[in-house]
Amino acid sequence: MKLLDGKTTAQAIKDELAEKVKEIKALGGKTPHLAAVLVGEDGASKTYVNAKVKACEQIGFGSTLIHLPEDTSEQKLLNTVSELNDNPNIDGFIVQVPLPPQIDEHKIVEAILPHKDVDGFHPANLGKMLLDLPTLLPATPKGMMLLLERNGIETSGKHCVVIGRSHTVGTPMSVLMSRNAKPGNATVTLCHSRTKNLESITRQADILIVAIGKEGFVTESMVKEGAVVIDVGIHRVPSDTTKSGFKLKGDVRFDEVAPHCSYITPVPGGVGPMTIASLLWNTYLTSQKLV
Repeated sequence: MKLLDGKTTAQAIKDELAEKVKEIKALGGKTPHLAAVLVGEDGASKTYVNAKVKACEQIGFGSTLIHLPEDTSEQKLLNTVSELNDNPNIDGFIVQVPLPPQIDEHKIVEAILPHKDVDGFHPANLGKMLLDLPTLLPATPKGMMLLLERNGIETSGKHCVVIGRSHTVGTPMSVLMSRNAKPGNATVTLCHSRTKNLESITRQADILIVAIGKEGFVTESMVKEGAVVIDVGIHRVPSDTTKSGFKLKGDVRFDEVAPHCSYITPVPGGVGPMTIASLLWNTYLTSQKLV
């Protein structure tokens, strides 16, 4: 069993981007600038957004954090999105989810200009992805594809099973894995909460991608010997053994599943760092008008 180390792979990507920033500055070009909008006080969201800001600083990107109160109205957030759309200094931005219940997430996503949508959630970007046209790909699926590619994981001809059908992870990942590309060219089965005989399907997977959003959902009986397992889940679980009072765990029961895998992502340190690296990569692409 080998760990698919997202931290190390993401750092390599950030090092490459840092070199690109140096080249841009040396030629007198504009430094890429990523903005993030955070609404409310969700602990996990604050940690995640702060990690994105720190990553920008590490590689020489400009960064802006806009923190709005929990009771922010939908119109106020739409006004903020409009201001970021119109700001020529901002190359790309994200609006961190989840959003408070008074705000319609779909309205917010659709209000973002597609070429500034570095999360890759805008319908125009998802449509281009389906047509295999150059676009800003959803950050987490793109991060997983980069993780597979940079660790030399063969996907062509493999049976890939994806558990979870969200528009942010599961569904786009199923599309990317089936595309005529490298990585890609896999035969993909997309499973979800209504799938019957789920265990019999997951045991056929050469590559198992778990994005169901339930802590410890995948057990050793669900995994084929020698499979590659990518765990997208991240959950705060109470713990008496840590200073913070919690541990981070995934959708996969790591300790019992890992011995059966050829490769597996840890939680934390697997998919999370790759998502941030992908956001930075998307920001670079759009800043240089490469998509």
